[in-house]
Amino acid sequence: MKRNQNRIKNRNTYSMLKEQPVKVSIQGYEGSFHQEAANKFYGGKVNVICCSTFREVVKIAEGKKECDAGIMAIENSIAGSILPNYNLLQKSKLKIIGEIYLQINQNLLVNPGVKLEEIHEVHSHPMAIQQCFDFLDKHHWKIVETEDTALSAKHIHQHHSKHIAAIASRLAAEIYQLNIIAANIHTLKNNYTRFLVLQNAEAVQVTEGADKATINFHTDHSKGSLVKVLTRISEAGINLSKLQSMPIPGSDFKYSFHADLEFDTKDQLAKALEEIKEKTEDLQVLGIYKNGKTNKFDQ
Repeated sequence: MKRNQNRIKNRNTYSMLKEQPVKVSIQGYEGSFHQEAANKFYGGKVNVICCSTFREVVKIAEGKKECDAGIMAIENSIAGSILPNYNLLQKSKLKIIGEIYLQINQNLLVNPGVKLEEIHEVHSHPMAIQQCFDFLDKHHWKIVETEDTALSAKHIHQHHSKHIAAIASRLAAEIYQLNIIAANIHTLKNNYTRFLVLQNAEAVQVTEGADKATINFHTDHSKGSLVKVLTRISEAGINLSKLQSMPIPGSDFKYSFHADLEFDTKDQLAKALEEIKEKTEDLQVLGIYKNGKTNKFDQ
């Protein structure tokens, strides 16, 4: 009887642990798009650790006791790749365990009761402001650039601003109890950011159903050396969905390459990596995970 009671107790403890929110480091403040990405990946059970820089995101995510994972933006469908983050990833103790494609919807937020004609200023991050110029040009507001979209929302909430609006996410509106006075004010509607989900390499487990890998490699830079690597990838039946070159620090215009590989089976990937390794001077597997594009339009 006692043994059965212990089993039930252990199962209940395990169940409670599974329900504990995941601790995730993000760049930005509560209500940021990084938090939206974390919520989407983990199903909303997330406690975010807000960081001012991506370097800090990586450092905290590397500490297994303090944090379970990190979320880091890596590219945008309009602005392109965030090159410094590739270097941070390569030098870190982290592995990619997943990815999220998040549609970036910008909204005009105000305190409850504030009307459109009462707005004198609009505050937000420079990138968000640029994305909304067509809407903003219709009005004669003073535009104020800030360090973060969610922080702008937080400030107008804290100061009970009656004449200032913020451009930020729907999540920021919910967290800071603001009204969306104008929704989806961005000019280009097909605006997605790809976020990587990162975890300390020692804690990473095999991802069931993995069909994508990110690698970094460099060749001897002899004539045709890169083509030989790409040919091996193609002959293996693997789709090269992204190839990003990065200067090798301290070299004379030599480059390493980040590549995203989409595959059907792990044996197919393993064989391809063996063949690629023969044609490279250095090969790093930065993560093997599920392709996030399948959820791209599940907004």
